[in-house]
Amino acid sequence: MTIALVSAIVVATAQQPDEDVRGAFLESRPKTTNLNQPSRRRRKRPVNTNANSSTSATNTNATNSNVASHTQGPKLKVQAIGLGYTLFMRDADGRSVRVEPTHEFRNGDRVRLALEPSVDGYLYIFDSEDGGLPRMIYPDARLDGGDNWIEAHVPMEIPSSEESEERLRWFEFYGKPGGDRIFVVVTREPLKSVPTSDELVAFCGLNKDKCPWQPSPDVWEQIEKATKAQVKVAISKNFGQTQTETEKVATTRGLGLDKSAPQPSVIRMNAVSSEPLLVTVLDLVHK
Repeated sequence: MTIALVSAIVVATAQQPDEDVRGAFLESRPKTTNLNQPSRRRRKRPVNTNANSSTSATNTNATNSNVASHTQGPKLKVQAIGLGYTLFMRDADGRSVRVEPTHEFRNGDRVRLALEPSVDGYLYIFDSEDGGLPRMIYPDARLDGGDNWIEAHVPMEIPSSEESEERLRWFEFYGKPGGDRIFVVVTREPLKSVPTSDELVAFCGLNKDKCPWQPSPDVWEQIEKATKAQVKVAISKNFGQTQTETEKVATTRGLGLDKSAPQPSVIRMNAVSSEPLLVTVLDLVHK
């Protein structure tokens, strides 16, 4: 399998490293992480994500940010969508070690992507192989009933280290170098005309030959347009460090990472807070 994940650092010429985005991203993390609380990894999206929902203060701000209020004071401040990601590589001892996205990978190398959104919302991941039509590889009808709800600062792994077989826990490079491209999309609201949850399960149940699902030209045009939005980027220097126990527990149990946890290797955040989605395109070099 040849993997490519598109580096935002290379693709977007308008993006500039900005320490302000690091501070804004980390400041929105919870103060503490209770590693002893019950697992919340399988928690599904709240039925109601509007202003009356007590489950999502971040999403509340996003939902109501465009509603003018002359009777209740100024509008709520909208938090720009941010995404932190870390690329982990499996070392000889089976540990997950942070590696630079620009690292040149060889056959047999195994990697895993850790994602940490800064807002509550929805996650979509699309794969385009050798410039071909993109396919939606997340949400997946076989995982969590096709649900794609995400919570602010609750990390996710792609693929999951919880898979039953070791070979399924990593993306492995093999064969000839290819041109796969991964688009990671974080949105405040569900993308229109994109099936998720029961709709995706039903679709794939009746159309196994059409899954992974492929977006229509109109849907893909919206995503490609968002790749041109101005984004601020901050890059840490924690490459070579192993994944901490706190990160492992938070990821597998669905807990929010607090301010003491290591920061993502790369943090990207929309420069305009009102942007409804953030698209991160990643490319890994397979030699």
